[in-house]
Amino acid sequence: MDLGLTSKLALVTGSTAGIGWASAEALAREGARVILNGRTSARVEAAVTQLRKSVARSDIQGIAADLATAAGCDRVIRAFPEVDVLVNNMGIFEPKAFEEIPDADWLRFFEANVLSGIRLARHYVPGMRSRNWGRVVFVSSESGLQIPTEMIHYGVTKTAQLAVARGLAETLAGTNVTVNSVLPGPTASEGVGRFVAQLAQSTGKDPSTLEREFFQTARPSSILKRFATTAEVAAMIAYVCSAQASATTGAALRVDGGVVRAIA
Repeated sequence: MDLGLTSKLALVTGSTAGIGWASAEALAREGARVILNGRTSARVEAAVTQLRKSVARSDIQGIAADLATAAGCDRVIRAFPEVDVLVNNMGIFEPKAFEEIPDADWLRFFEANVLSGIRLARHYVPGMRSRNWGRVVFVSSESGLQIPTEMIHYGVTKTAQLAVARGLAETLAGTNVTVNSVLPGPTASEGVGRFVAQLAQSTGKDPSTLEREFFQTARPSSILKRFATTAEVAAMIAYVCSAQASATTGAALRVDGGVVRAIA
């Protein structure tokens, strides 16, 4: 299937690794021109080099900016005033007991996970509307529907993304600009891999045992019973960015391995 993305300019935030990088690769393979983003120049340059090698004759650019700050968002906007596709993937997570989460952490999570996407969408959507074509994707999480008790602040920000995406989609009624959320479940991203490796070291258990125990205790409703790969999540993101997904908007699309016990 031709996704109709040839020469479209796509900004994927938080794309030096994990779901972001896999999404950038998927879009590049469909012919999109891709802008990678990360917080440090070294990470961005390495990711650009890697993606250019992975996808021959691809048009890849990169920009280092901390999108958890207004200044970082402004830096990206100045460098790339217009895009056709915006994938708001950048985000942070951290297991912490509710009573130990101070105001500073709540504000830090809201700025990183919610305001980053709001600031970018606020700038890019008017151009998409004037051209009557665009795609905005908020990478939320199944944690936005089933708030994890071990990181409530994270879950709250992921629920907020769903509200922003739905509301923004409704402001674009009758246009060819779509706004959707994609909700990954437990995914073998760089951050999760690092967390599992640290846990394996501290407990003396191998990663496969920890993965099995995680789905027995923390996510027993999973049908998949394993971590999804970043490429599996990226496939959904690439599709909703495509011309073929023109009738899908205002939706919350789950790639959660069946963790959420719902049929709608």
